[in-house]
Amino acid sequence: MDRPVTAAELFDAIGSAYDDVFGRAPVVDKAVRQLLDTLPPSSRVLDIGSGTGRPVAEGLSSAGHRVTGLDVSPVMIDLAREQVPAATFVHADVREWSSRPESWEAVCAFFPFLQMPRADTEKVLADIARWLVPGGHFALVTVPRDAEDVPAEFFGHTFLETSFSPDDLVRRVEAAGLEVTGSHSEVFTADEPGTPPEEHLLITARRPG
Repeated sequence: MDRPVTAAELFDAIGSAYDDVFGRAPVVDKAVRQLLDTLPPSSRVLDIGSGTGRPVAEGLSSAGHRVTGLDVSPVMIDLAREQVPAATFVHADVREWSSRPESWEAVCAFFPFLQMPRADTEKVLADIARWLVPGGHFALVTVPRDAEDVPAEFFGHTFLETSFSPDDLVRRVEAAGLEVTGSHSEVFTADEPGTPPEEHLLITARRPG
């Protein structure tokens, strides 16, 4: 087997094809709608793993929120800057990036933890809890399964996947200091021949206070 690709290598290779195949996952749309219904005007929103900027940064910035997206892929950052000029996009790994405490009314993390070791996910969740304002909102979407560094195929590339079972992930979010406010799961089938259905799990939480 060839060397597994890093997250940056994987999404540099995928580029705009991601939107064609995965761009409208219903659980992600649901998470964005919930934020739009909840956030005060001109909220500061951090989008971790912002990808092409669609639909998350685009939907939130179109509603007047101040969105900053982070992504490890320079190709994705270039696409997002072109497609969503109202938002700000930063080429960075969230594990090596810092923010002032209580800087964000909301943080989104849609699928970035699938390529992080579990210890890194726990650290980032704790960072998110500090970065949110009291009462601030967190929305996480992932593919839930009990897996760590398991080879997986995505767009013809092999990467190492890590995730958690739903109950375990809820415990990790709570251990970071966040209050879980809801969860929702749907089965999603990508628009790519031969791609098996997969579960998408949305967990919503808030910083107490």
